[in-house]
Amino acid sequence: MREEEKKPTSTIRRILKQRWALSAIYIASAAIILAAAFLLQNSFNDSAKDGKEESAETGKNYGEPSVEVNSNLETIKMPVADANKTVIKKQFYDVNADEKAQEEALVFYNNRYEQNKGIDIAMEDGKTFDVKASLSGNVTKVQDDALLGNLVEVEHEDGVVTRYQSVKDIKVAVGDKVKQGQAIATAGKSQINEEAGVHVHFEIRKDNIALNPLDFVDKQASAIQSATEAKGSELEDSANKGETPAVEGSEADKEETPAVDETDESTDLESGTDEEGSVPGEDTTEDSDSLKDSLNQSN
Repeated sequence: MREEEKKPTSTIRRILKQRWALSAIYIASAAIILAAAFLLQNSFNDSAKDGKEESAETGKNYGEPSVEVNSNLETIKMPVADANKTVIKKQFYDVNADEKAQEEALVFYNNRYEQNKGIDIAMEDGKTFDVKASLSGNVTKVQDDALLGNLVEVEHEDGVVTRYQSVKDIKVAVGDKVKQGQAIATAGKSQINEEAGVHVHFEIRKDNIALNPLDFVDKQASAIQSATEAKGSELEDSANKGETPAVEGSEADKEETPAVDETDESTDLESGTDEEGSVPGEDTTEDSDSLKDSLNQSN
């Protein structure tokens, strides 16, 4: 029994005593190590190849213009190349402004006074200029309109829209993606505000409510959301207290009037009634009291 148990051990010892035994063991071990290294290297190469292909797929559009920008992080700019060379021909109609400022922000057209829903920007020398995109976004409307002087509308995030009216030589189309500072048209004229000459009518709207662009120029677009939320809180507090403050953006303002997009709400001045039920008006130089009454009505 003991002899049978010793036979395997004796055989191994006998083999190890051979001169070639250690060499064979070294060669076998080296072969195993090399094989393992080869397999490991192949696995690394496959991983690197997959990574390169993924990188190539990700960067295959490298060099093409990038427009997918979070516009909330952009700083709102005036729609011109150099704001220092511009003048504001007509300011935004602010319901909280004094009476004189409100009078100056009215647009007189077809015997009616309209509240200006944006700002009218012109060059100091009166010449035409390129109209630039104030923020990056998507073009949602391009409209030929002699009354408004044509219209380009660009949509941004969180219900924010910028409008550029009184323009010509429009360079974009509906569906285009534009970057901030990109030229979208050139300044022109409009019938509704001929006294402004060559200009661009610039609007910023949040959920179709017109805001004063000058309140947000050089601020991040996210400031619009913050401002409207704060305004909504004020209105809610006023409602809880039983107050009824005058607020721009009434139901009449939320429903756009296609014929007069630039200035949505009208102020009637003269006596008598026209075909649409509005009252034709007189010139302010002849009847300033009527103008004040109309301003009170619009507020």
